[in-house]
Amino acid sequence: MEDIKKDDTRRGFLDKGVKVGRIGALLSVGGFAVAKVFGNKANNTSDSDMVELMATDGTLMQVPASDVEAVPEKKADYNPREGFPNRKFVMVVDLAKCRNAKKCQSSCNKNHYITGDNAWIKIYKMQETEKTAPYWQPTLCQHCDQPPCVKVCPVDATFKRRDGIVLIDNNRCIGCRFCMAACPYSVRIFNWSDPWQGDTAENTVYSPDYAGVPSQKGTVDKCDFCPHMIDKGELPHCVSACPNDVFSFGDLYEDAVTNGSGQTFRLSKLLKDRAGYRLMENLGTEPSVYYLPPSERVVDFEEGLSNYTEFESVEKTEKP
Repeated sequence: MEDIKKDDTRRGFLDKGVKVGRIGALLSVGGFAVAKVFGNKANNTSDSDMVELMATDGTLMQVPASDVEAVPEKKADYNPREGFPNRKFVMVVDLAKCRNAKKCQSSCNKNHYITGDNAWIKIYKMQETEKTAPYWQPTLCQHCDQPPCVKVCPVDATFKRRDGIVLIDNNRCIGCRFCMAACPYSVRIFNWSDPWQGDTAENTVYSPDYAGVPSQKGTVDKCDFCPHMIDKGELPHCVSACPNDVFSFGDLYEDAVTNGSGQTFRLSKLLKDRAGYRLMENLGTEPSVYYLPPSERVVDFEEGLSNYTEFESVEKTEKP
């Protein structure tokens, strides 16, 4: 892995930029600031007062520190159904690190007010044969570039945004479950009963980018990549909650993904060095979730954790 950035706050993979005073143009790539100097060279400036920036042509240069000021990058207009412009969100799942702690699942349940067996993240024990080593595989919506679920929905309840995120508008969903039949990854769940989720969820203003709040009887739910967290410049709940940094999340166009510890990696190099792959690639669905094989494991496989289920993150209350 190529660690290209360390962030102490687990934040800012979307909202950091740099303002360069009297220096020149700014281009933001992968959360980094790059500037192009137009010839305004500082005089009588010591090396200790200089900082190194990258020009738009890739060359490094020394710039007076007094001419550089860190400021939040201005967010583009955001429409929940259209998504973020000029973004393509991806997730990387490192199978060598998963020990089935299910902290990802419990955090997702808690923050999306999911109860019972309706968890959007499933962790499966995988084993090719009795003679091969078992491993744990977290499975969630793959947010495909060619999503079959979108094609079969008769009421446009399932839709794909321009940033690659596939969502369900459960105010439109009629419960036909065509999308569930079309999905080859079996990651969608159906609300067979009224999922009473407490006053907090019930009083939340509905938005199609905050799936499952509140859920509705007779509709379909699934992982939504936490766009409500992305809008705040934060990582999805599963990424932040995992104690072993199994998940990394980022932008394909920026070629960078960030894990829960705040480490940012070059996506293309990570996938190349670790032989990254996608599930059922032969189907042509073009998933946005990449897996790193369980080689050179950093944790041992623990069979005992397979019986551990943490769905109790939301206290279920009887509806009056």
